[in-house]
Amino acid sequence: MKYKLVHKTEYSYEEPVNNYHSLLCLTPRILPRQLCRDFSIKITPEPLDIIERTDFYGNTTHYFSLHSPHKKLTVLATSVVESLTETTGSPLEHSVITCEEATLRIQEDRPLRVSILEYMLASPLIKWDDPILDFARDCFKPDESLYSCVQSLCSKIFHEFDFMPDFSTVHTPIREVLAARKGVCQDFSHLAIACIRGFGFPARYVSGYLETLPPPGKAKLQGSDASHAWISVFIPDYGWCDFDPTNNVVPSERHIVTAWGRDYSDVTPLKGIIFSYGKHELKVEVDVIPIE
Repeated sequence: MKYKLVHKTEYSYEEPVNNYHSLLCLTPRILPRQLCRDFSIKITPEPLDIIERTDFYGNTTHYFSLHSPHKKLTVLATSVVESLTETTGSPLEHSVITCEEATLRIQEDRPLRVSILEYMLASPLIKWDDPILDFARDCFKPDESLYSCVQSLCSKIFHEFDFMPDFSTVHTPIREVLAARKGVCQDFSHLAIACIRGFGFPARYVSGYLETLPPPGKAKLQGSDASHAWISVFIPDYGWCDFDPTNNVVPSERHIVTAWGRDYSDVTPLKGIIFSYGKHELKVEVDVIPIE
Protein backbone atom coordinates (compact mmCIF):
# COMPACT_ATOMS: atom_id res chain seq x y z
CA MET A 1 0.00 0.00 0.00
CA LYS A 2 1.12 3.54 -0.78
CA TYR A 3 -0.44 6.66 0.71
CA LYS A 4 -0.22 10.42 0.36
CA LEU A 5 -0.60 12.08 3.77
CA VAL A 6 -1.72 15.67 4.11
CA HIS A 7 -1.77 17.15 7.63
CA LYS A 8 -2.88 20.80 7.82
CA THR A 9 -2.86 22.74 11.09
CA GLU A 10 -4.21 26.28 11.22
CA TYR A 11 -4.14 28.67 14.16
CA SER A 12 -6.20 31.89 14.06
CA TYR A 13 -5.34 34.44 16.77
CA GLU A 14 -7.58 37.14 18.19
CA GLU A 15 -4.59 39.41 18.69
CA PRO A 16 -1.30 39.49 16.74
CA VAL A 17 1.35 37.03 17.87
CA ASN A 18 4.75 38.71 17.96
CA ASN A 19 6.96 35.72 18.74
CA TYR A 20 6.31 32.02 18.24
CA HIS A 21 8.49 28.94 18.78
CA SER A 22 7.31 25.53 17.63
CA LEU A 23 8.40 21.90 17.47
CA LEU A 24 6.80 19.59 14.90
CA CYS A 25 6.66 15.80 15.01
CA LEU A 26 4.97 14.98 11.71
CA THR A 27 7.51 13.01 9.66
CA PRO A 28 6.60 9.32 9.17
CA ARG A 29 9.30 6.98 10.43
CA ILE A 30 11.39 4.83 8.13
CA LEU A 31 10.96 1.24 9.33
CA PRO A 32 11.65 -2.23 7.95
CA ARG A 33 8.00 -2.41 6.92
CA GLN A 34 7.39 1.25 6.16
CA LEU A 35 9.18 3.69 3.85
CA CYS A 36 8.72 7.45 3.75
CA ARG A 37 9.25 8.25 0.08
CA ASP A 38 8.77 12.00 0.34
CA PHE A 39 8.16 14.63 3.01
CA SER A 40 7.75 18.41 2.89
CA ILE A 41 6.61 21.20 5.21
CA LYS A 42 5.10 24.50 4.14
CA ILE A 43 4.68 27.12 6.88
CA THR A 44 2.82 30.41 6.48
CA PRO A 45 4.12 32.96 7.42
CA GLU A 46 7.41 31.52 6.26
CA PRO A 47 10.12 31.25 8.93
CA LEU A 48 13.73 32.12 8.19
CA ASP A 49 14.82 28.56 8.89
CA ILE A 50 13.41 25.11 9.70
CA ILE A 51 15.81 22.95 11.71
CA GLU A 52 15.52 19.17 11.44
CA ARG A 53 16.54 17.05 14.40
CA THR A 54 16.31 13.45 15.62
CA ASP A 55 14.97 13.18 19.16
CA PHE A 56 15.87 10.71 21.92
CA TYR A 57 13.42 8.12 20.58
CA GLY A 58 14.64 8.31 16.99
CA ASN A 59 11.72 10.42 15.77
CA THR A 60 12.33 13.17 13.21
CA THR A 61 11.33 16.62 14.49
CA HIS A 62 11.42 20.11 12.99
CA TYR A 63 11.91 23.35 14.89
CA PHE A 64 11.04 26.84 13.65
CA SER A 65 10.37 30.29 15.09
CA LEU A 66 8.54 33.41 13.91
CA HIS A 67 9.46 36.91 15.07
CA SER A 68 7.06 39.16 13.18
CA PRO A 69 3.40 39.90 14.08
CA HIS A 70 0.86 37.51 12.57
CA LYS A 71 -2.77 36.61 13.24
CA LYS A 72 -2.80 33.28 11.42
CA LEU A 73 -0.35 30.38 11.30
CA THR A 74 -0.64 27.48 8.86
CA VAL A 75 1.52 24.37 8.92
CA LEU A 76 1.05 22.01 5.97
CA ALA A 77 2.92 18.69 6.10
CA THR A 78 2.77 16.41 3.06
CA SER A 79 4.34 12.98 2.74
CA VAL A 80 4.24 9.81 0.68
CA VAL A 81 4.46 6.56 2.62
CA GLU A 82 4.67 2.98 1.42
CA SER A 83 3.74 0.01 3.64
CA LEU A 84 5.67 -3.09 2.66
CA THR A 85 3.82 -5.79 4.63
CA GLU A 86 0.46 -6.40 6.23
CA THR A 87 1.46 -5.44 9.78
CA THR A 88 3.59 -2.82 11.48
CA GLY A 89 4.22 -5.14 14.42
CA SER A 90 5.80 -8.58 14.40
CA PRO A 91 5.27 -10.83 11.35
CA LEU A 92 4.40 -13.63 13.77
CA GLU A 93 0.87 -13.99 15.06
CA HIS A 94 1.51 -15.20 18.58
CA SER A 95 4.24 -15.52 21.16
CA VAL A 96 4.24 -18.38 23.63
CA ILE A 97 6.28 -16.67 26.36
CA THR A 98 4.06 -16.37 29.43
CA CYS A 99 3.66 -13.34 31.68
CA GLU A 100 5.61 -15.14 34.40
CA GLU A 101 8.44 -16.02 32.01
CA ALA A 102 8.52 -12.48 30.58
CA THR A 103 8.71 -10.99 34.08
CA LEU A 104 11.60 -13.28 35.01
CA ARG A 105 13.46 -12.51 31.78
CA ILE A 106 13.15 -8.75 32.32
CA GLN A 107 14.33 -9.06 35.94
CA GLU A 108 17.34 -11.26 35.16
CA ASP A 109 18.56 -9.70 31.89
CA ARG A 110 20.06 -6.42 33.09
CA PRO A 111 21.05 -5.03 29.64
CA LEU A 112 17.54 -5.76 28.40
CA ARG A 113 15.97 -4.09 31.41
CA VAL A 114 18.12 -0.99 31.01
CA SER A 115 17.16 -0.70 27.33
CA ILE A 116 13.41 -0.79 28.02
CA LEU A 117 13.22 0.77 31.50
CA GLU A 118 11.87 4.12 30.32
CA TYR A 119 8.84 2.31 28.88
CA MET A 120 8.15 0.58 32.21
CA LEU A 121 8.04 3.66 34.44
CA ALA A 122 5.37 6.28 34.95
CA SER A 123 5.58 9.20 32.50
CA PRO A 124 4.10 12.72 32.36
CA LEU A 125 0.67 11.55 31.14
CA ILE A 126 0.66 7.91 32.26
CA LYS A 127 0.35 6.91 35.91
CA TRP A 128 -1.58 4.08 37.52
CA ASP A 129 -3.31 3.31 40.80
CA ASP A 130 -5.35 0.45 42.27
CA PRO A 131 -8.55 1.08 40.23
CA ILE A 132 -6.53 0.98 36.98
CA LEU A 133 -4.77 -2.23 38.01
CA ASP A 134 -8.06 -3.76 39.17
CA PHE A 135 -9.57 -3.03 35.76
CA ALA A 136 -6.88 -5.07 34.00
CA ARG A 137 -6.23 -7.75 36.63
CA ASP A 138 -8.37 -10.43 34.97
CA CYS A 139 -6.47 -9.95 31.68
CA PHE A 140 -3.01 -10.75 33.05
CA LYS A 141 -2.57 -14.34 34.18
CA PRO A 142 0.92 -15.66 35.01
CA ASP A 143 0.62 -18.86 32.99
CA GLU A 144 -0.86 -17.31 29.83
CA SER A 145 1.15 -15.75 27.00
CA LEU A 146 1.89 -12.07 27.40
CA TYR A 147 0.79 -11.50 23.80
CA SER A 148 -2.67 -12.97 24.39
CA CYS A 149 -3.01 -11.10 27.69
CA VAL A 150 -2.41 -7.76 25.94
CA GLN A 151 -4.95 -8.78 23.30
CA SER A 152 -7.47 -9.49 26.07
CA LEU A 153 -6.84 -6.05 27.59
CA CYS A 154 -7.32 -4.29 24.23
CA SER A 155 -10.52 -6.27 23.63
CA LYS A 156 -11.83 -5.29 27.07
CA ILE A 157 -11.18 -1.60 26.41
CA PHE A 158 -12.81 -1.86 22.99
CA HIS A 159 -15.99 -3.48 24.32
CA GLU A 160 -16.40 -1.53 27.56
CA PHE A 161 -15.58 2.01 26.41
CA ASP A 162 -17.39 4.40 24.08
CA PHE A 163 -15.53 6.48 21.51
CA MET A 164 -16.51 10.09 22.30
CA PRO A 165 -14.34 12.86 20.75
CA ASP A 166 -15.69 15.73 22.85
CA PHE A 167 -15.28 14.07 26.24
CA SER A 168 -11.58 14.49 26.92
CA THR A 169 -8.56 16.69 26.26
CA VAL A 170 -4.84 15.90 26.32
CA HIS A 171 -4.89 16.77 30.04
CA THR A 172 -7.75 14.47 31.10
CA PRO A 173 -6.38 12.02 33.72
CA ILE A 174 -6.58 8.30 32.93
CA ARG A 175 -8.63 7.66 36.07
CA GLU A 176 -11.39 9.98 34.74
CA VAL A 177 -11.41 8.12 31.42
CA LEU A 178 -11.70 4.84 33.32
CA ALA A 179 -14.53 6.12 35.52
CA ALA A 180 -16.51 7.53 32.57
CA ARG A 181 -15.79 4.57 30.26
CA LYS A 182 -15.36 6.89 27.26
CA GLY A 183 -12.69 8.81 25.38
CA VAL A 184 -10.64 8.74 22.17
CA CYS A 185 -7.69 6.74 20.81
CA GLN A 186 -5.21 8.74 22.87
CA ASP A 187 -7.12 7.96 26.07
CA PHE A 188 -7.51 4.27 25.29
CA SER A 189 -3.81 3.97 24.45
CA HIS A 190 -2.79 5.75 27.65
CA LEU A 191 -5.08 3.49 29.69
CA ALA A 192 -3.75 0.32 28.05
CA ILE A 193 -0.14 1.40 28.61
CA ALA A 194 -0.85 2.28 32.26
CA CYS A 195 -2.28 -1.20 32.81
CA ILE A 196 0.60 -2.96 31.05
CA ARG A 197 3.31 -0.97 32.85
CA GLY A 198 1.45 -1.41 36.12
CA PHE A 199 1.91 -5.16 35.79
CA GLY A 200 5.62 -4.75 35.08
CA PHE A 201 5.80 -4.92 31.28
CA PRO A 202 7.23 -2.31 28.87
CA ALA A 203 4.84 -0.47 26.56
CA ARG A 204 5.20 2.61 24.39
CA TYR A 205 2.82 5.09 22.79
CA VAL A 206 2.68 5.12 18.98
CA SER A 207 1.32 8.05 16.99
CA GLY A 208 0.45 8.08 13.32
CA TYR A 209 -2.45 7.84 10.93
CA LEU A 210 -5.15 5.37 10.02
CA GLU A 211 -6.91 5.36 6.67
CA THR A 212 -10.65 5.72 7.29
CA LEU A 213 -13.24 4.42 4.88
CA PRO A 214 -16.48 6.31 4.07
CA PRO A 215 -19.90 4.68 4.51
CA PRO A 216 -20.93 2.41 1.61
CA GLY A 217 -22.01 4.47 -1.39
CA LYS A 218 -20.66 7.72 0.07
CA ALA A 219 -17.70 9.77 -1.16
CA LYS A 220 -14.83 10.39 1.22
CA LEU A 221 -14.83 13.98 2.47
CA GLN A 222 -11.67 16.06 2.26
CA GLY A 223 -10.05 16.50 5.65
CA SER A 224 -12.17 13.73 7.19
CA ASP A 225 -9.26 11.59 8.39
CA ALA A 226 -7.46 12.17 11.68
CA SER A 227 -4.30 11.42 13.56
CA HIS A 228 -4.40 8.09 15.36
CA ALA A 229 -2.69 6.45 18.32
CA TRP A 230 -2.07 2.88 19.40
CA ILE A 231 0.41 0.96 21.55
CA SER A 232 3.46 -1.25 21.20
CA VAL A 233 4.48 -3.84 23.80
CA PHE A 234 7.92 -5.40 24.15
CA ILE A 235 7.78 -9.19 24.48
CA PRO A 236 11.12 -10.92 25.21
CA ASP A 237 12.41 -13.10 22.35
CA TYR A 238 9.73 -11.55 20.17
CA GLY A 239 10.27 -7.80 19.96
CA TRP A 240 7.95 -4.83 19.86
CA CYS A 241 4.38 -5.83 18.96
CA ASP A 242 1.68 -3.34 17.99
CA PHE A 243 -1.92 -3.38 19.24
CA ASP A 244 -4.78 -0.97 18.53
CA PRO A 245 -7.18 -0.90 21.54
CA THR A 246 -9.45 1.66 19.88
CA ASN A 247 -10.33 -0.74 17.06
CA ASN A 248 -9.37 -4.05 18.73
CA VAL A 249 -7.05 -5.02 15.87
CA VAL A 250 -3.38 -5.71 15.24
CA PRO A 251 -2.21 -2.65 13.25
CA SER A 252 -2.04 -3.37 9.53
CA GLU A 253 -0.80 -1.61 6.40
CA ARG A 254 -3.50 1.04 7.00
CA HIS A 255 -1.71 2.10 10.20
CA ILE A 256 1.07 4.57 9.35
CA VAL A 257 3.66 5.22 12.06
CA THR A 258 4.84 8.77 12.66
CA ALA A 259 6.57 8.52 16.02
CA TRP A 260 6.72 6.76 19.36
CA GLY A 261 7.59 7.68 22.93
CA ARG A 262 6.50 7.22 26.53
CA ASP A 263 3.15 8.97 25.98
CA TYR A 264 1.47 11.66 23.88
CA SER A 265 3.64 14.43 25.34
CA ASP A 266 6.72 12.94 23.66
CA VAL A 267 5.17 12.85 20.18
CA THR A 268 2.79 15.83 20.01
CA PRO A 269 2.33 16.67 16.29
CA LEU A 270 2.74 20.40 16.91
CA LYS A 271 3.55 22.18 20.14
CA GLY A 272 4.80 25.67 20.70
CA ILE A 273 5.16 28.80 22.81
CA ILE A 274 3.50 32.07 21.81
CA PHE A 275 4.05 35.60 23.05
CA SER A 276 0.66 37.27 22.80
CA TYR A 277 -2.70 37.61 24.53
CA GLY A 278 -6.28 36.94 23.59
CA LYS A 279 -8.02 33.79 22.40
CA HIS A 280 -7.14 31.58 19.46
CA GLU A 281 -8.86 28.96 17.33
CA LEU A 282 -7.34 25.70 16.13
CA LYS A 283 -8.36 23.80 13.01
CA VAL A 284 -6.79 20.51 11.92
CA GLU A 285 -7.47 18.67 8.66
CA VAL A 286 -5.96 15.29 7.81
CA ASP A 287 -6.18 13.30 4.58
CA VAL A 288 -4.87 9.77 4.10
CA ILE A 289 -5.12 9.22 0.34
CA PRO A 290 -4.37 5.81 -1.23
CA ILE A 291 -2.13 6.00 -4.28
CA GLU A 292 -2.64 3.49 -7.08
